[in-house]
Amino acid sequence: MQCLIRSTLRICVGIVFASMLVAADHENADAAPPKAKTSKPAESDPATAVKTVRIPDRGVQPQGLVDSEGTLHLIYLGDEPGNANVYYAHQAAGEEKFSKPVRVNSQPGSAIAIGSIRGAHLALGKANRVHVVWNGSGTAEPKGQGVKYGNPMLYTRLSDEGTFEPQRNVIHKAYGLDGGGSVAADLEGNVYVAWHAGDGTGEQNRRVWIVRSTDEGQTFDEESAADADRKGVCGCCGLKAFADRQGTMYVLYRAAREKVNRDMVLLTSTDHGKTFGNNVMGNWMIATCPMSSEAFVDSPDAVTSAWETEGQIWFSKIDKRRHVPAKAVAAPGSPARRKHPALAVNGRGEMILVWTEGTGWNQGGALAWQVFDENGKPTKSRGRLANGIPVWSFAAVYTEPDDSFTIVH
Repeated sequence: MQCLIRSTLRICVGIVFASMLVAADHENADAAPPKAKTSKPAESDPATAVKTVRIPDRGVQPQGLVDSEGTLHLIYLGDEPGNANVYYAHQAAGEEKFSKPVRVNSQPGSAIAIGSIRGAHLALGKANRVHVVWNGSGTAEPKGQGVKYGNPMLYTRLSDEGTFEPQRNVIHKAYGLDGGGSVAADLEGNVYVAWHAGDGTGEQNRRVWIVRSTDEGQTFDEESAADADRKGVCGCCGLKAFADRQGTMYVLYRAAREKVNRDMVLLTSTDHGKTFGNNVMGNWMIATCPMSSEAFVDSPDAVTSAWETEGQIWFSKIDKRRHVPAKAVAAPGSPARRKHPALAVNGRGEMILVWTEGTGWNQGGALAWQVFDENGKPTKSRGRLANGIPVWSFAAVYTEPDDSFTIVH
């Protein structure tokens, strides 16, 4: 192992959250709810105001989603980076504070913050049920038996009683985790967990694996490979799974064909994860692992994806009818070690793209953002905060009820 949106259209948007180290204790603790400190609003057009918010207490790698009732759901990592815990809090529409955090993982220390890639992912499914997955740490159980790399891919969901079920390993046979896994859920009760794993013979032989549930995560089938073209997978890069409101399922990951062709590849399934088409979103020839992460956001006519290539952030809209991605667009400005994109769309069709600059292994960096109008053109609403990203962190963004944006970092 080396290598959160609030919308008047009630769009549930997957948000890749900034890494936040929170020293919150588990459910038996007196952990105070995180108190957001709001900075001065960024310079922007009145219709697209942007503000930045810090969540204190050294929390890492939260992600958040706003459900159909306007409630914001937040997960993040805390405690030791190598043996971290996953925490959950929520904030109802109109409220200013989060609920008291509770620990998600039933085994203490079973998550990983190191690397900013292997942490917890969040999805909202049928009836706004919360689903969470994370790569198991070195101490996580259960381990795969009789395999060299047996760390589990762990899953839990919020029960009908409002508590998290005991964590479960969803891997049956495809062990060999390195980079991070992800989770997606649709409105019909389908839940998908995706990860990549290999047999130890090289990145070019790694595969993308999927498990599917048709009963809201109560049970999962055995995993199957989703990457029929076998382009390999960049070992210590993350991947991102997503399901739109129409039930189409997507996976965005970095390939490792011939060890050096680390293209960004989009898998798309219209049959609930049984089969996948694929598109190359961007090419990159590099012999080392860039530890990339990806983002998705839903809107009425398209799903937008974002990723990093050669220190620059790119995004592309994927037509929902033809499932064909548009030509990729680069974030404005010169590449400056840009990584870890996050996306949000408001009720007017404006989109904000957020990214980090200068982050790396055990190194924080700057926070940057750009708002685009409904036609995809950059607006005057942009900004940058030097030293806005702590170690192992990246930013998240969500839409407020008034269609402004809030960046959490």
